[in-house]
Amino acid sequence: MHDIEPYYKWREYYISSDDEQSPFYKAKYDEFKFTNKIYNYYIHPQWDNFGSNTLYVKILLADYNAGVALIELIGEWNDILYNDIMYLKRNVIDPLIQNGVSKFTLFCENVLNFHGDDNSYYEEWWDDIKEDDGYIVFINTLLHVQQEMERAQLQYYVNVGDHFCEIDWRRKLPAQLLLEVQHRLNSQTKQLDY
Repeated sequence: MHDIEPYYKWREYYISSDDEQSPFYKAKYDEFKFTNKIYNYYIHPQWDNFGSNTLYVKILLADYNAGVALIELIGEWNDILYNDIMYLKRNVIDPLIQNGVSKFTLFCENVLNFHGDDNSYYEEWWDDIKEDDGYIVFINTLLHVQQEMERAQLQYYVNVGDHFCEIDWRRKLPAQLLLEVQHRLNSQTKQLDY
C-alpha cells in the first residue's frame, strides 16, 4: 500500500496544496515519514486525510472556471462504521461546490471495499449540482465495489458501472479525459432514452 502514490503527472496543471480554494491548501507532505494508515498498512504520504479512518483522497485537478474536479481515492470506503461519505461531502466536496465545481470524476480503482449505508449524502450531493448540469462519475470501480454501491442504490445519484470502467485515464491529458467522460455520459443517456 505504501508504494501506491497519487497520480502525479498532472501536477503541471494543478497542485491542491497550492490552490487557495482547495480544502488542502498549504498541506505539507513528508516524503520520508509515513504516518497515515489504512488499518495496519501505511500509505504513501502524498495522500490527503479528510477525516476518514480508512479512505484517503487526492484532488488531481480542480478547474473552477470549467466547474470540474478530478479526484483519486485509496482505501476502504466505509459508510456503515465511519460515515466516510459525510466526511468526503463536508470536507472535500462542499468546498469545491462552493467554488463553482459541479462536475465530479472520482477514480476508484484503489477503493478496495465499499460498505454502504444510507444514501442521503449522495442524494444531497446530486441535489447540490444537478441545477448546474453537474454529474458525479466513479471511474474504474472494482466489480465487487460496484456491486456493493449498486446494492446501496448509489446509481440513482452517481454514474457508476461497466460504462465507466476500463478507462485508461492515466494516458490522457485532463481535457481528453473530461471529453471521454462527457462522451460516455452522453452515450449512456442516449441508451436510456430508448
